[in-house]
Amino acid sequence: MSQQEVALVTGGSAGIGRAICEALLAQGRTVVNLDYKEPDWGHDKLLSFQADLTQPQETREIARQVTSSYAVTALVNNAGATRPGTIDTATMDDLDYVVDLHFKASIILVQAALPTLRASRRGRIVNMSSRAGLGKAQRVVYSATKAGLIGMTRTLALELGGDGITVNAVAPGPIATELFRQSNPDGAPQTKRIIDSIVVGRLGTPEDVARAAMFFLSPDNGFVTGQVLYVCGGTTLGVAPI
Repeated sequence: MSQQEVALVTGGSAGIGRAICEALLAQGRTVVNLDYKEPDWGHDKLLSFQADLTQPQETREIARQVTSSYAVTALVNNAGATRPGTIDTATMDDLDYVVDLHFKASIILVQAALPTLRASRRGRIVNMSSRAGLGKAQRVVYSATKAGLIGMTRTLALELGGDGITVNAVAPGPIATELFRQSNPDGAPQTKRIIDSIVVGRLGTPEDVARAAMFFLSPDNGFVTGQVLYVCGGTTLGVAPI
């Protein structure tokens, strides 16, 4: 390919996205990060672009800008938002927000990157789902869209496998990110309840999730596609199907 090959990661400025970016950079890969905020960290192979991925037109424009300059051979649709609420309190604005961010942005970016993903014959797509996709109280719009990402993952795997492109999903459970700690401070009773519910007895880390994503992103793992890997410390045991 004449263009520089890159891995494109959304929401890479912090949390799980940052850990994925750092893991890719540690392999010597060039990484493009799309996020609504600039990262407070840097690397000589990290290229960051600010974009509000809840705005489809803005997403299309940044996707066009990136794919016209770089050959995307790996794509991680990681950016997400929870918008907590029960069926009694969820609003259509909440629903529109997570649909735009989780679904529309992912589809726009896949479509934009398809030419170089196909040309590489080893394209990799990872979609960030969630353990909440199996059902989680007070997360009605979030869990619905995260479950939908699994359906999209399986369909894309069927459609793109003949092009050498694998499409898989990672579904984290409770992960100790800055966002998690804002709602669940260290030492708070609800945080203890969450930790007590985890089979391995601890919260996950962004690096735990990044290692799972890196398995799917490896050019050597071309025989695994359409799969969901729960990185949840065992919280899906007895819930997820075999």
